[in-house]
Amino acid sequence: MDANVLIRFLTGEPPEMADRAERLLERAQGGDLVLRLHAVVLAETVWVLQSFYGRSRAEISGALIPLLTEQGLRVERSGVMVKALARMTNANVDFADALLAETARSRNEGVASFDVDFRKLEVLWHEPD
Repeated sequence: MDANVLIRFLTGEPPEMADRAERLLERAQGGDLVLRLHAVVLAETVWVLQSFYGRSRAEISGALIPLLTEQGLRVERSGVMVKALARMTNANVDFADALLAETARSRNEGVASFDVDFRKLEVLWHEPD
């Protein structure tokens, strides 16, 4: 599933496309089909909701977390995605940073970055010398 389907569903805009997106998700919830959601699509959805629609991190995670656990939706590394959405809100960081940190944590790895936001993400952080 592409980000534009999620965005239409979550924003209700434009109404005709939002209705079509809702029907598609209902079919998946009913077991008629399975929709796959890749991490890149989730990241794009978060970015568009923040940058274009002006939604807060809390609004975004509040809408997406329940959706990611719906029957009929197969989310790549769903546990990591849900944790990243929650951490994005709790630590007040970008979703991409939260996702990188949660992925590293799930693998017992660290993150190399100049971005000091990783201090807030409770992950082993390596700042290059």
